[in-house]
Amino acid sequence: MIAPLLALAPATVSWSPKVGLVMILANIIAIAIGKATIKQPNVGLKLPSSNLFGGLSHGAMLGTISLGHILGMGAIQGLASRGVL
Repeated sequence: MIAPLLALAPATVSWSPKVGLVMILANIIAIAIGKATIKQPNVGLKLPSSNLFGGLSHGAMLGTISLGHILGMGAIQGLASRGVL
C-alpha cells in the first residue's frame, strides 16, 4: 500500500557545497526582500549584532529566514530535477 506513494516522492538530494550555496543565496535574497517589505523591521527583541543582519529584529529575522528556507528548498529541488545539482 505504501509502495505507490513512495514512487511519487521525488528523489532526495544529498548535501554538497553546491546545495549549501543555493540555500545561503536563497536566505540572503529573503533577507533583502524582508528588509525592503517589512513595515517595522526593527520593532521587538533585538539581535546581538543587528547591523550584521540589516537591523532586523528577532521576529523579522525568523520570518525572513523561514521564507529563505522555503525558497531554498524549492530552488534545490528544482535544480536537482534539472540535473544541475
